[in-house]
Amino acid sequence: MIAIGDTILGPLELTALGIAALVLVLLLMTVRAAGRSARMAEPLAHQMGALGQRVQALGDGQQQLAGGLNQVVESQAAAQANLLQHLEKRLAQVNQQMGENLQGSARRTAHSLGELQERLKTIDKAQENITRLSGDVLSLQDILSNKQTRGAFGEIQLNDIVSKALPADSYKLQHTLSNGKRADCLIHLPNPPGPIVIDSKFPLEAYEALRNAGNQAQLNEAARLLRTSVKKHIKDISDRYILEGETADGALMFLPSEAVYAELHANFPELVREGFAARVWIVSPTTCMATLNTMRAILKDARMREQAGAIRRELGLLYSDVERLGTRVENLDRHFGQAAKDISDIKISADKAGRRARRLDNFDFEELAPEENKIVPLTKPDS
Repeated sequence: MIAIGDTILGPLELTALGIAALVLVLLLMTVRAAGRSARMAEPLAHQMGALGQRVQALGDGQQQLAGGLNQVVESQAAAQANLLQHLEKRLAQVNQQMGENLQGSARRTAHSLGELQERLKTIDKAQENITRLSGDVLSLQDILSNKQTRGAFGEIQLNDIVSKALPADSYKLQHTLSNGKRADCLIHLPNPPGPIVIDSKFPLEAYEALRNAGNQAQLNEAARLLRTSVKKHIKDISDRYILEGETADGALMFLPSEAVYAELHANFPELVREGFAARVWIVSPTTCMATLNTMRAILKDARMREQAGAIRRELGLLYSDVERLGTRVENLDRHFGQAAKDISDIKISADKAGRRARRLDNFDFEELAPEENKIVPLTKPDS
């Protein structure tokens, strides 16, 4: 027991008093801890309030951003629609222009190819003419080796020689001149000398008399008859077949016998000179063939010059056609290149528009304003 003044405390009272003191001490400690907790929670509450204001501001900004994005989407959709409409119009124009250019180029190319084909046909025809002229000849050896032709007389032999030596369109048999006289053969030589007449004459009776003469008197008479006959033939040819402005200034007298021709040149040279003076040249089958070969060379040269001139003209036109065709092909290639470039530009624009559309479609609004989403760290309160 413990005496406090007049009061005596027993063990029970002492226990209760200790418990009360302990409770009081604990209460005081609790009050101090609550005070410290309140002081520590005050900055946290302040930060939580600030964080709530920031969250509210972030929500308002997000709503504004959503409205702006809606406007952007609408603007992009309108721009994309306008772009697609413009691209469709441009593509239609390019297709129309390319179709017109292709049609025009195709027509021009077809026309040029047609003209080119005509030129080639003309050249082929000229080449055929030259080939025919080159092949339509007969050498002197073919005539001289033909005994039947060499032994023929008159017009038949002349016709045979001329037909074998010259092209068929270079002479005319039994041609009637403007004076009404008919020539055995007229050869169409170019000017000069111009068309020349060959007329067959054969003093057969005089020559036979000369060969059959048994004495000098008969020989003299046969010689006189031969001179008279040959002079008459020369005069007839000169008067009938040498026409100024229509034929050449000379003519040929064809003797179908080499023997008669040799006799004249051997024993009657004055007759040959008289023929030269009258511009009438006496020819035998051999010399006629040689003369016709010369004429054939003249005809061939003249015709080849004509054909060569025609070929040169056609080649010039062909060169112009080919050059024009090359220019038109270049124009067509340029049109194709421009069309390909336009289509490539259209594809690039369409790809860009598609990428923008896909980007807008996959847009994530939560990825916007990354700085506003930062967490504010809590600072340790001062103790």
